Amino acid sequence: MRGLLSRSPVDGFVLSILAAVVVAAFFPARGTVADVLDWVVVVAIGFLFFLYGARLHPRQALEGLTHWRLHLLILAFTFVVFPLVGLALQPVLRPLIGHDLAIGVLYLCLVPSTVQSSIAFTSIARGNVPGAIVSASASNLLGVVLTPLMVVLLMSNTNGVHITGSSILKILLEILVPFIVGQLCRPLVEGFFQRFAEPTKLVDRGSIVLVVYVAFSEGVRNGIWSIVDAWQVIAMTVIATLLVVVMLWLTGWLPRRLGFAREDAIAIQFCGTKKSLATGLPMATVLFSGSVVGLIVLPLMIFHQVQLIICSWLASRYGREADAAAAAGEPLR
Repeated sequence: MRGLLSRSPVDGFVLSILAAVVVAAFFPARGTVADVLDWVVVVAIGFLFFLYGARLHPRQALEGLTHWRLHLLILAFTFVVFPLVGLALQPVLRPLIGHDLAIGVLYLCLVPSTVQSSIAFTSIARGNVPGAIVSASASNLLGVVLTPLMVVLLMSNTNGVHITGSSILKILLEILVPFIVGQLCRPLVEGFFQRFAEPTKLVDRGSIVLVVYVAFSEGVRNGIWSIVDAWQVIAMTVIATLLVVVMLWLTGWLPRRLGFAREDAIAIQFCGTKKSLATGLPMATVLFSGSVVGLIVLPLMIFHQVQLIICSWLASRYGREADAAAAAGEPLR
């Protein structure tokens, strides 16, 4: 069974999240169990961002400033181009898929890039792996601050999204403070996390699955499935696919026009188009009210799976081209 999952185009982490959605649809947490899980989620989110802070080495971002054009373009795609696209799509998406799902598309455009998959795809494609490491790490470091800030600036006046003083305090206590504590504790815990990398990964991914279950449980209690139809999910999948394809084309075309080498262009393409489910889901739980969070994170979940499938195919194609060129002794442009 494990071998079958490893060959599946569907990421096992995403399968776990989808399973949590299904379980929440049929067996949502209620009453005392729901109250207890709400507090467990608060602790889990704080621990998640403590882990993120403890894992990310700030020196990587500082050392990477020597290749500032590469990192600046990746960050511009992540935190400027994507948000502008999300805003531009709102008048079209709201009547098409509904208000909350359209807001979810805007939210997915605000979250930072992934770290592991961006680096993995860049490596498979024979791209600039050190550049990808620096840029993806910097994206997550900045995203802890920039994503909540952009949500406040761009979404606070949206119906159903209320950013108040208490919301900002929650952001500070559940996201920023644990992240900073993780950064400060990094010298003390770095060795521990290196020795127990796999169990730690299970803990943080399990925490995210729990966040999804609790969020969708609240959505079910508030009638989420009575307001989301199958055609909306299908439409959202088509929209996510088009968004991934368009951004992959743009991040592939512009770096070449700006004179970047092939290896750098590959890093820009894979880091500049990815959106982090691991960071975006717990952030959404802190930023939005429980009644709408399930709908708001649904586009991010769909986008994440679509980007994995398309980017895995593209990275494999780039890798085969690089291997064929190397075997023939020809340079790749």
